[in-house]
Amino acid sequence: MKTIGVLTSGGDSPGMNAAIRAAVRGAIFHGMKIYGIERGFAGLIEGEIKEMNVSSVSDILHRGGTMLRTARSERFLTDEGFKRALNMLESFSIEGVIIIGGDGSMKGGLKISEAGFMVMGIPGTIDNDLAYTDFSIGFDTAVNTVLSSISNIRDTSSSHERSTVIEVMGRHCGDIALYAGVTGGAETILIPEVPVDINAVCRKIIQGRNRGKLHNIIIKAEGVDIRSEDLADVIKERTGVDTKIVVLSYVQRGGSPTARDRLLASRTAYKAVELLRDDSSSKAIGINGNEIVAYDLADALKMTRTHDQGYIELADVLSI
Repeated sequence: MKTIGVLTSGGDSPGMNAAIRAAVRGAIFHGMKIYGIERGFAGLIEGEIKEMNVSSVSDILHRGGTMLRTARSERFLTDEGFKRALNMLESFSIEGVIIIGGDGSMKGGLKISEAGFMVMGIPGTIDNDLAYTDFSIGFDTAVNTVLSSISNIRDTSSSHERSTVIEVMGRHCGDIALYAGVTGGAETILIPEVPVDINAVCRKIIQGRNRGKLHNIIIKAEGVDIRSEDLADVIKERTGVDTKIVVLSYVQRGGSPTARDRLLASRTAYKAVELLRDDSSSKAIGINGNEIVAYDLADALKMTRTHDQGYIELADVLSI
């Protein structure tokens, strides 16, 4: 394979630039031409495609976001838009595409693959909700961002002797809440995968107050089936403790990627280049333990993810 493309799609995540850099420099090292496709599938449809060189990706390793920019494209889902996207790939003689994004981006990549192009999917999402890989690019940075916020919130929460519900991102996956809650010392962690026990939440707050605790940190994933406002109201009504809400929202997507995310991005993107060079079939690339793995793209998207009950049990033990 001589000519490939790279794009970022869906929500941005810290480490996407590191992946772009590794893809571009890896391709050039192996004598391949590589095009950067701007604004994801939307840019592909519009022909926002430019050839990349070594200097194109200078000084981006440490930057959050994506230099290629990203967008969601409803048009790509139409027959007209999809056909135009394929025509653009043919016009630029692009034989294979590296797609950096989450499950929606991977599904778009599968559609392109089924049309006859080779696709390498790289997990770029803070949500960590792709079942085939232990971790996705941006997840570690997002967790560390939440940790920093927990520390700041705990200070003022103690000063005012209040409880605080901190809502974090993750869609229907509770990994950000789980990892940040355990490492941030949260008294309660609420994730979509486990039903909310409001009695247990209130009981832990009351027990903490009885032993002189000045604050309570409750980490809640956005996919939990109770609104943060309603949760705070119930806590205040049942315990009498003033309860505030902090929604971290998009602050979790930004910032300089951690060393772990930069390394994961670099390793997975370079693996994608190697597979394209060798004319492999379409793959989803991720990490299992410390090993970079590549699964059939269609098979990877069929896998289901389960939460680690051990982390929930550990959080309960450590927050007594």
